[in-house]
Amino acid sequence: MLKIGLQLYTLREELEQDFEGTLRKVAELGYAGVEFYHFFGRTAEEVVALLQETGLTALGAHRPYDAMLNDTEQEISFNLAIGNRNLIVPYLTEEQRNWEEVAANLRTIGEKCSARGTVLSYHNHDFEFTEQFGGRTAFDGIFEEVPAEVLKVEMDTCWVYYGGYDPVEYINKYAGRLPIIHLKDMKKREDGSAETVVLGEGEVNLAAILEAADAAGAEWAVVEQDYCSRSPLESVADSLKWVRTYANQGGKVHV
Repeated sequence: MLKIGLQLYTLREELEQDFEGTLRKVAELGYAGVEFYHFFGRTAEEVVALLQETGLTALGAHRPYDAMLNDTEQEISFNLAIGNRNLIVPYLTEEQRNWEEVAANLRTIGEKCSARGTVLSYHNHDFEFTEQFGGRTAFDGIFEEVPAEVLKVEMDTCWVYYGGYDPVEYINKYAGRLPIIHLKDMKKREDGSAETVVLGEGEVNLAAILEAADAAGAEWAVVEQDYCSRSPLESVADSLKWVRTYANQGGKVHV
């Protein structure tokens, strides 16, 4: 049964103003875990104390590609110290998208992570589905070139959808290799761009995604909203309400 976490990037402004208070509010809302993206200068000891106080699990951390490549051991050590074993490369700039080089680097980073008991994952946006790598989508190219033993999939299901593919089909394709999925909703603006919205207010088939993710062996479904039209804290609260309604209707999520 899937556990529900929150990608803290959604609350980036709140965290910058009040890191500790914001995490306490996330716990009060009922999220089981958090996926970090920045620690705002806090030490590992300070983060651990806050996690212990709130009961939140450090389910993962988005860490910059350059940091994971150049400061691998330091990144691993900090995350092990806070009790997190999932390190995720979250994004590549256009200049970084030499896919053959990316695959080689992810293999190297992943081997170092594996040697120290941590797990490396790669998180997609839509460009991995519009760009090519060896006659395949860049998404498929990465995960075909790098062994599953050293690189897992953190599938952002909304960006798979926006990239023109079926998230459920992709979840099924990578079953057993995706410990974490991102659960995000969106609707298309008139210009074709994506507007991220509260869960249940967009066009993504969230229930089908959660059902497929549970069947595929995922452990966490992580709520994320890149940009919020109303208060981010209100938005993540409303998204969790949608998840609870889904659970009450028999959905296989633990909330």
